Amino acid sequence: MSDQQLEKADAEKAKEKPKTYSFFVNGKKYETDQESLTGLQIKAKVTDWDPTHDLVLEGHGHDPDEIIADDQSVSLEKEQGPRRFSSVPKANFG
Repeated sequence: MSDQQLEKADAEKAKEKPKTYSFFVNGKKYETDQESLTGLQIKAKVTDWDPTHDLVLEGHGHDPDEIIADDQSVSLEKEQGPRRFSSVPKANFG
């Protein structure tokens, strides 16, 4: 490639918008440039997160909802639309 072609290719790359991943927590939309986040990273994006609550990933179709641990990684790739999370009080058994 000539220098002119390289400069043109670099200019085209600079115009490209970085990929963003959207997800929702309690109905509010959040965006990140990371393909996956941990439960703790997701909670950190929510300014009024209640630390007495669990983060729950809503299941698709007949899939059950899943509690996401702080160190558990969740892919934000769209499979059936953006991932949807909710905040629920921690279960208290006993």
